[in-house]
Amino acid sequence: MSEATSPIKVERAKTSPSRKKRGLIVPYLQTVLPWFIGLTVVCGAVVAVDWVFDLKLPVVKRGPVIFGVVYMTNLIRYLLFAGGAFFAFYVVLRRTGWFAQIQKSLASWADIRREVMYSLTSLAIFAMVGIIVYLGKLAGVLHFYYDGIPTSQPYFWFSVLAMILIHDAWFYWTHRLLHTKFLYAKVHRIHHQSHNPTPWAAFAFHPVEAFVQAIILPIVALFMPLHPFTIVIWMLYMTGMNVFGHLGFELFPKNFLRYWPFYWHNTGVHHNMHHRCVNYNFGLYFNYWDLLFKTNHPDYQAEFERVTSRDDKSMTE
Repeated sequence: MSEATSPIKVERAKTSPSRKKRGLIVPYLQTVLPWFIGLTVVCGAVVAVDWVFDLKLPVVKRGPVIFGVVYMTNLIRYLLFAGGAFFAFYVVLRRTGWFAQIQKSLASWADIRREVMYSLTSLAIFAMVGIIVYLGKLAGVLHFYYDGIPTSQPYFWFSVLAMILIHDAWFYWTHRLLHTKFLYAKVHRIHHQSHNPTPWAAFAFHPVEAFVQAIILPIVALFMPLHPFTIVIWMLYMTGMNVFGHLGFELFPKNFLRYWPFYWHNTGVHHNMHHRCVNYNFGLYFNYWDLLFKTNHPDYQAEFERVTSRDDKSMTE
C-alpha cells in the first residue's frame, strides 16, 4: 500500500536541509569514524602493552584472525540473505504481482547505498563482539559445549527456542530504549533513514546499535551453555526474519492475521509500518510484546489486509 493511498499517518524524523545537502559520505564518516578510531586506539594500546611487557596475550595473536573469520562469515550471510532476497523480489519477481508489495514506489539507489554502507560497518562491530566471545570463552565465563550429536539432545532444541525467545525480548526492550528521544536522535535515527526499507537495510545500524544487537549472544552464553549449531540455527532464523521485515513485500496470505495462532507472529507489513510510523510495532519475531504493551499500530491489521487484498501488487518505479 503506497503512502499516497494508505490512511496511515507517516511519522518521520525531521531532516535538516543542511544534512540533505551533504550527501551520503560525509554523514556516514561523521557517524562511524569516531567509534572506529576509538576501537583502533584501544586495540593498539593492547598490542603495545603486550609488546612492552612481553605478555604474549592470546588475543593479540588470534584476535585479527577471529575478526577476519567472523567478518567474512557474517558478510557471506548478509550477501546470501539480503542479496538473494533483493535479487529475487526486486529483479526476478519485480513485476509478476505474485507477492503483495507493501509500498508502491521503489527505494532510491541512494537509500540502498546507504543501507549497504552502514550494514558493512555493522558487520565489523559484530566481528568485534566475536572477539569478546573468544575472550569470554578463554576466561571461562561464557559456556559452550561441543560433544555429541546435538540434534538428538532435548536440551539442544530447548536452547534454540530459548535463544530465539530471549533475543525477541531483548530486541523489543532495547528497541523501545532506542526510541527514547536522546538515543533515537543520536543512534537509532540511522536505521530509520530508510522509510521504505529494502533487504539491504537488515544490518544498517549506527555502531552503538550494532553492538547492542550483537552483545545478546555473549549475554546468553553467560548463563546458558550453547552448542555452535544452536548459534547457527538462531542466526539463520534471525537473519531471515530481519530480511523479511525489511523486504518490502508481504509473503503471508491476506487472512493470516485473522487466526490467533498466526496473529502472534510478525509480518512484513508490521516492521515496514514501523519504518513509517516510528512510535509503533517494535517487535522482531513475534507480536506478543507489542500486544501486551499495546504498541501495535491501531491500523496494523487493517493495513495488512489492505496490502494483501490489493488487486495491483506489481512494483512501480
